[in-house]
Amino acid sequence: HHYYNSIMSAKQIITPALRAAVHVRSSKLNPELAKSAAAYLSSAPSGGKHALPDLSYDYAALEPVISAETMELHHSKHHNTYVTNLNASLEKLDAAVSAADVSGIISLQGALKFNGGGHLNHTLFWENLCAKGSSEFPNSGALKDAVDARFGDFDTMKKDLSAMTIGVQGSGWGWLGYDTNTGRIEAATCANQDPLKATTGLVPLLGIDVWEHAYYVDYRNVRPNYVNAIFDVVDWKAVEERLVKAQG
Repeated sequence: HHYYNSIMSAKQIITPALRAAVHVRSSKLNPELAKSAAAYLSSAPSGGKHALPDLSYDYAALEPVISAETMELHHSKHHNTYVTNLNASLEKLDAAVSAADVSGIISLQGALKFNGGGHLNHTLFWENLCAKGSSEFPNSGALKDAVDARFGDFDTMKKDLSAMTIGVQGSGWGWLGYDTNTGRIEAATCANQDPLKATTGLVPLLGIDVWEHAYYVDYRNVRPNYVNAIFDVVDWKAVEERLVKAQG
């Protein structure tokens, strides 16, 4: 969670070298740019590199909803590519900040958002899935209360979230998120790998990946069948833990 916690927290821990670089160059770097660069650079774990997270279950654990073949490709290839490209972009950013290369920093923003978002989103995704036998929506507690308050009941929430997620144009994600201002949960979608919190302000509770690589092996191009099936392997305990944490 290093990446999630630090990239999302307001108080960034900036390394002394970076702080010095930003300070020395502050006449050339506008504060927003300096702050954004510092946030990205301080998001890396203590080793300085992001790493592909291990899964808490086997690749075959989510069958038949998601095949072992899909899981292996999705985790070891697709997610791993975001991690590799994020680390490469951070190295370039470090060099650009040191050289006060404003256009260099600006040109890296797209790659940082895409690969940083891809790493964050997938990390959240793996953690909100579990084997079919362990997926059970609670019949009391914080999550049920929040779902009932906003949607009326579980089935309506599933219907609304599914419809929005199926409707994502091209590639993207469907989410249940927590609105810290209203204290309510909301369904939302994001394009590509745009992170939910940075895009909407909502704290992510449940993510559903609707990039075709997430379902093509198992469902071909029939996204609705995949989205309807994935509710059978959602780890509602993990979703509820995120909610309770977000509620503070």
